[in-house]
Amino acid sequence: MNGQGTTLGLLAGGRATRLDGVDKAWLAKGGRPQVLRLAERVRGEVEDVLVSANRSPGRYAEHGLAAVPDRRPGLGPLGGLDALADACTTPWLLTLPVDLVSVNDCLLRSLRAAGGDGAWAEDDDGRQPLVALWKVSALRAALPDALASGDLAVQGLQARMAMSGVRFAGLRFGNLNTPADVAAAGFTIP
Repeated sequence: MNGQGTTLGLLAGGRATRLDGVDKAWLAKGGRPQVLRLAERVRGEVEDVLVSANRSPGRYAEHGLAAVPDRRPGLGPLGGLDALADACTTPWLLTLPVDLVSVNDCLLRSLRAAGGDGAWAEDDDGRQPLVALWKVSALRAALPDALASGDLAVQGLQARMAMSGVRFAGLRFGNLNTPADVAAAGFTIP
């Protein structure tokens, strides 16, 4: 399936404080690192893959992935979004946090169907603002005001862009935040 000009942006720039600083991108399941599992999961639907990562860029390059560091450190997920938007060469950016357990087959199609300047996902656990499809030109236009305002919440940025939510009933993307989450999902810590 053609991604209609879409880049996958994997957000892997966090500090993983609840996992004692373990780089979540390299958590493994079935011997495959998480960053590669997610990239492979949607690769057929996108034209390019970028990883927002602030450490070990060479490790990503060894696997054919382009690591993009934050241009403005200390901004949390908005710093990652800013870096990805700057590096993105397609009209659309699909973002996924690297600590998701899984994504479903219709994620990109469902988010695209929402129209407008993009959409975020809502699963049975609630709003998932970083599981989102962004119109890159609108994201680039909205980021300077969001950053200048000091409101670093992704939901605030999405409100500025008038993005809408798409409900995925009966689905949980899951999250790998703690050692218990990692073990319950069948992942191993390298």
